[in-house]
Amino acid sequence: MANDPSLSLEDFCDALYDDDRLIGIDLGTKTIGLALTDSGRQIASPLETIKRKKFTQDVERLLDLCQEHSVFGLVIGLPLNMDGTEGPRCQATRAFVRNLAQKTEIPITYWDERLSTAAVTRTLIEADRSRARRAELVDKMAASYILQGFLDRINYGGTSLFEDA
Repeated sequence: MANDPSLSLEDFCDALYDDDRLIGIDLGTKTIGLALTDSGRQIASPLETIKRKKFTQDVERLLDLCQEHSVFGLVIGLPLNMDGTEGPRCQATRAFVRNLAQKTEIPITYWDERLSTAAVTRTLIEADRSRARRAELVDKMAASYILQGFLDRINYGGTSLFEDA
């Protein structure tokens, strides 16, 4: 897509070193869920939910966390429609990434996030979490779900895109 600063999956993986950590992002209109990988990039764990304020404040918090956790790559959930087409939420996500890329050199790629929130919500309901507790957890857990899907693909999806992974 024109003017899209994100990298393809292969180019993103080529830009990383073996021990680089990643942050997964579930971008919502009111919150930004974040998840973090371990240094071996095997496991994604929920990290934090940023309550959206203004773009600059949101990005400052994100980049502070990237620095704090030595993160060298961002995996952004792309909210495709069920038929694979892009709607208004995809456009908003791509606009966020275009603006984010002006603030950082950290490589960025997209990952299909269809049904991530639904899957996490179902898990929380099965775990008998209250509605309030689900609301508190769902965004960062959705980010973890997105990031784990990415990790599983690159590490176990037939051939690893990381040479020493």
